[in-house]
Amino acid sequence: MSETVLEIHLPKLRHNYQFLRKRLANSTKLLAVVKAFGYGSDSVAVAKCLAACGVDYFGVAYVQEGVALRNAGITQPILVMHPQQHNLEVLITHKLEPAIYSQRILDAFLTTLKATETTHYPIHLKFNTGLNRLGFQPNHTNQLLDLLNQNKNLLQLKGVYSHLAASDDLDEESFTQAQLDHFEAIVQKIKPSHPDTIFHALNTSGVLNYAAAQYDMVRTGISLYGYGNDSAVDTQLKPVLTLKTVISQLHSLQKGDSLGYNRAFVATDSMQTATLPLGHADGIGRIYGNGKGYVWIHGQKAPIVGNVCMDMIMVDVTNIACNEGDAVIVIGDNESAEALANHAGTISYEFITGLSQRIPRKLIL
Repeated sequence: MSETVLEIHLPKLRHNYQFLRKRLANSTKLLAVVKAFGYGSDSVAVAKCLAACGVDYFGVAYVQEGVALRNAGITQPILVMHPQQHNLEVLITHKLEPAIYSQRILDAFLTTLKATETTHYPIHLKFNTGLNRLGFQPNHTNQLLDLLNQNKNLLQLKGVYSHLAASDDLDEESFTQAQLDHFEAIVQKIKPSHPDTIFHALNTSGVLNYAAAQYDMVRTGISLYGYGNDSAVDTQLKPVLTLKTVISQLHSLQKGDSLGYNRAFVATDSMQTATLPLGHADGIGRIYGNGKGYVWIHGQKAPIVGNVCMDMIMVDVTNIACNEGDAVIVIGDNESAEALANHAGTISYEFITGLSQRIPRKLIL
C-alpha cells in the first residue's frame, strides 16, 4: 500500500442491512439514509449495493444528493428530507420526493408545481413532535388536511413522518414515548382519509429500542455503516469503512525536543515518532491531537502527539517495532470509529461523515 485509502466493504454493508431487515415485520419498508456521501463513504456505491439487496427507499438531506443518485441510475423512491426553495424545480425534474416541513416550503412547492404544470406529485409531510428542528406542529394537522383536499390535483400524500430525539437513550424513554404518542395522534387524524400513506417515525435506535412503532416504514442510517449507538448491538454489526494509511517517515526525539506546530508536544524522554500522510484536511480534526486520538500499527495503539497538521499527523511509536512504509489502520473492524470518536469527546457520525473526499475510495466487493 502506497497511500491513504478508505476501503468500503460492501459485504459488511449487506450484512448490516440483513441484520436490520430481520428486526422488521415483512410488511415494513426500509428507507436507507445515504446522505453526506453515504455517511462519508460513497453514496452511489452504497445505494447500488442496497438497491440490489431490495431496499425500498433512499433518504438524502438535500436535492443535489438525490440528483447524484438519479444520475447514477438509482430508480427507487428518494426522500429529500431538507429541500430548499431554490431547487424545487430540480427536485421535480428528477422525480425526488420532498419532505414538506413548513408553510413556506409548502407554498413554494405548490407554486412550482403550477409553474411546471405538474400534477399529483408525491410528498411527505414532516411533523415536529419534540426534536424542534423541522416540521409542522401537530395542531396544524387539520389545517394541512384541508389544504391537501383543496390541492388534491397537485399533491399526493405519499408519506407522513417525524423524527425521534433520544431513541438511543433509554433514560429518555418517557420523552420518546411522548413523541410516539404525538405521532400516533397525527396518524389517527390523517389515515382515515389517506389510507395508503406511508407513516414512519423510527430511526436506527428506534428500530432497536421501539420496534412496536414500526408503522409502514423505518429509516436507518448509521447502523447500515456498522454502528448501532449501543455496544451490545455494535458487536453484531460490521463497520463498513476501513481507513488505512502508511508511515511516511520515522523520527528520533531526545528529551526536550519539540514536535509540530506551536511546539505543542515536548518529549520528556528519548522517543520515536512516525509521521503519517493524513491530517485535518482529511477529516482527522485538531481535536484528535495531543493524545486524544490514536492509530493502530501492527496491532498496537499509537497515540497522536502534537497538533494535527493539515496533511500530517505524528504518532508515538516508541514501543512499536515498525519501519517507514508500514501499514497503519485508523478505523476498521477492530478499530472502531465510535471508540476513537468517543475518546476525543465526539461521535462516530461526526468522524466518518467528516472524512475528506480527497481520500481515494476503494470498493471491496
